[in-house]
Amino acid sequence: MTIRVLIADDQAMVRGGLRLILEDQPDITVVAEAVDGVDAIAQARRLRPDVCLVDIRMPRLDGLEVTRALAGPQVAQPLRVVVVTTFDLDEYVYGALRHGAVGFLLKDAGPALLVEAVRAAHQGDALVSPSVTLRLLRHVTSTVRPTAGRQVPRLTEREIEVVREIARGRTNREIAAELFISLSTVKSHVSGIQTKLDARNRVEIAAWAWENRIVASA
Repeated sequence: MTIRVLIADDQAMVRGGLRLILEDQPDITVVAEAVDGVDAIAQARRLRPDVCLVDIRMPRLDGLEVTRALAGPQVAQPLRVVVVTTFDLDEYVYGALRHGAVGFLLKDAGPALLVEAVRAAHQGDALVSPSVTLRLLRHVTSTVRPTAGRQVPRLTEREIEVVREIARGRTNREIAAELFISLSTVKSHVSGIQTKLDARNRVEIAAWAWENRIVASA
């Protein structure tokens, strides 16, 4: 199955570079390019691409507003948005993920990670640039304390193991190999975990794990 991608960036050279990288893959095709935030929302709603690559700084509407409009909790049929930016700023990371992005990638991350992020988003996974992930998790760990008396959803021992691996940034295939279980079993566990935690995506599962010291207890 071909993954249909929309690229939103106000710089033509960047759009062209991303297109070249992605269309060099046999399973990915770029169906549209948007030059600003308003254009991105209009084209995304019309074409319903599998994955939207969205820059942070764009004219008319920035990438955070685009992400909120396409993937926010108020959207009935959210699209999968991966934010791609030059700017490694905390407020951008937290804003993008809070508004529903399933990935956050720096433009200097390299072609391989870009392709991996698109495939991960299409499969329902989430990918954040490794340098960003480490800082994000340190921030969560150091600033958020579990609320006293809060009822923690009951997860099985296997689900806890899966949550820990998700929080460490592992993909479904990596989790399957690490825990010696099938890929379909991992997907089933992830689906059940999302339901129990009321999490929209893997990023929210990871955030929950770090907030509740699930990873630290490993």
